[in-house]
Amino acid sequence: MESPVLEMTTMSQPETHTEIKTAPEQVKLHTMEQPAEEKKLRKPILKTKDFNAFFGKNQVLKNVNVELSSNQVTAVMGPSGCGKTTFIRCINRMHELTPDAKVSGEMLLDDLDVYDMNTIVLRRKIGMVFQRPNPFPTMSIYENVIAGYSLNGIRLSKTDKEQIVTESLTRAALWNEVKDNLHKKGTFLSGGQQQRLCIARAIAMKPEILLLDEATSALDPISTAKIEELIYELKDKYTIIIVTHNMQQAGRVSDFTAFFYMGELIEFDSTKEIFTNPKNPRTQNYITGRFG
Repeated sequence: MESPVLEMTTMSQPETHTEIKTAPEQVKLHTMEQPAEEKKLRKPILKTKDFNAFFGKNQVLKNVNVELSSNQVTAVMGPSGCGKTTFIRCINRMHELTPDAKVSGEMLLDDLDVYDMNTIVLRRKIGMVFQRPNPFPTMSIYENVIAGYSLNGIRLSKTDKEQIVTESLTRAALWNEVKDNLHKKGTFLSGGQQQRLCIARAIAMKPEILLLDEATSALDPISTAKIEELIYELKDKYTIIIVTHNMQQAGRVSDFTAFFYMGELIEFDSTKEIFTNPKNPRTQNYITGRFG
């Protein structure tokens, strides 16, 4: 069930607010005005060229061509089964865990082919947070944060561990809530806190890209608002790609939106353009609730 529209005013920069009618609710866009100099500095970080994905004989993605810039939030949306989760799982090759999965075309990270990279190195560069919070149940909060290092055999000094734990939990807006209970199990936290712990675990590895696969769909509205506020703050350091069914959420948190339908990338543009002036009739029909 989608969370209600939440007004987010966490950033101090001037905002522009644009409302458009949808069925049955309104989407309010909070698009941040950025100086022209800052826009010029943003560089492409992820590109796809005629990218296709298959599970056996079933083609799930069809000739996807897109270019994402660094330090932006991109919302990936579309009806169920349109390929949006497959798309982000292909970015860090999680789809390969499914038998008979294969791809064609190119997926480039900083101009390096993702499919030529060592998967361990790749997943350090591209962190992922899933729909349901999944802290490691036998590990403490502290151990969960540094799990990426310990599970990959990377040795850290006590000082380094403490610094990573403190910084990661602080960036995930969780430090003040758990600093006195770091050695308690992560599963003792609330659902929203567990999801922020999973975000802390992902950013502890200092990735370039953070993938969020419907990371708030299992959370209550208050926890959802905290995660959305966190996304605003994290994009200063990370490029964020969020899959969401919630158009209101896409309007609140994203700079760009990619609309998928039946495995095709139908339209990619700034979120403001997608919601107020979509170029493709299928995008318009989805935004206005005529299908989906």
